[in-house]
Amino acid sequence: MAAISMKNIVKLYGDGFPAVNEVSLDVRDGEFMILVGPSGCGKSTLLRMIVGLEDITSGEMRIGERVVNKIAPRARNLSMVFQNYALYPHLTVFENIAFPLRLAKVPGDEVQRRVTETAELLELTEHLERKPAHLSGGQRQRVAMGRAIVRQADAFLFDEPLSNLDAKLRGQMRTEISRLQRRLGVTTVYVTHDQTEAMTLGDRVAVLRRGVLQQVGSPRELYEEPVNLFVAGFIGSPSMNFLPASVDRSADGASLHTPLGRFELRDPRKAAAIGEREVVLVGIRPEHFEDALLVGEEKRLRGSIVQARVDVTEWLGNELYAYVPYEAPPDVAAQLRDLSRELDSDQLRTQAVVALDAGSLITAGHDADLWIDTSRIHIFDPATGTNLTRDEERVAELSRVAEQSRDAQRRAQREAPDPAA
Repeated sequence: MAAISMKNIVKLYGDGFPAVNEVSLDVRDGEFMILVGPSGCGKSTLLRMIVGLEDITSGEMRIGERVVNKIAPRARNLSMVFQNYALYPHLTVFENIAFPLRLAKVPGDEVQRRVTETAELLELTEHLERKPAHLSGGQRQRVAMGRAIVRQADAFLFDEPLSNLDAKLRGQMRTEISRLQRRLGVTTVYVTHDQTEAMTLGDRVAVLRRGVLQQVGSPRELYEEPVNLFVAGFIGSPSMNFLPASVDRSADGASLHTPLGRFELRDPRKAAAIGEREVVLVGIRPEHFEDALLVGEEKRLRGSIVQARVDVTEWLGNELYAYVPYEAPPDVAAQLRDLSRELDSDQLRTQAVVALDAGSLITAGHDADLWIDTSRIHIFDPATGTNLTRDEERVAELSRVAEQSRDAQRRAQREAPDPAA
């Protein structure tokens, strides 16, 4: 096992476009790191630079104690699992897993032992004599993982390994990959554009945009305390609602006038963070709304109630989604257009998505009283996208809890009896 350290990594292509731009990131020994972002953000390019399939324009890449910028891929002792499995169709499962050992001229009895152990770990023992064409998508991906594991590499690299699987198989494979990584304790870097994978798999998540690292932290930190508008909008499904708001100050604090209505900002810290700005963007996650009729009196006092016209509803059995269209004033709309250009034409929605209790009787085409948990809102600078209300004390607490959880999981895995014994 080995840590991976990247310092000011840059990748320029022939046209001068920086696919990766000044990325500095440390992946600790045994850590499960996720690289996530939209298509074209540079995450796969960064992964390929770690393994040596892409040259590094500038910066320093370390694996363990070695600087590997000029070291060939085969000498880096890394294992990579690709999106398309990359299995040899004419070889059996056994020989596909054994292939890197054959190349390294490992003795036959050692090949037999290591392939057998790996197959047991991945529950592939009964398939060892089959060809890849006779396997399901999930089984093929496990064979590809087996070929990576059998090498006993310093680190595993995954490049969107679940993209070709259906939704049910993706869920199963996420669990298997997570369990396997905890058991082996191998440093792992995993690339995905699926933020569900990012939120459920990694110890920490690194979010990239246009080759620039935006934020690194535990999944919960990224969700609860995003550093900017881009991270806030990318992490979460449904994504965070962004509402333009004008600020009204008074001796008692501040109130925000949004397309959904006016509500009080009772948190002095958040009110102070607005400064002298007259217009801000308010970020509210869908689950921080509720049907006002279902909110008790004590809870009502911790938030505000607005009235909005519901356009569409989706009742899913365990929850209800309501869609509330809105229009921004012309001057605010112009700012939003400018902001969308700064965010690579990621258009901000002109509707709010509201997640309600399944017991709500709110229906489409009617006005509804919606309660907003104003203690959970974020306020962003519309010019820069910076989260003005990020709570650094909360960030430190979430980081500490995530680290304690990670250490406890690793300790429990080490102490657990070997199921193969």
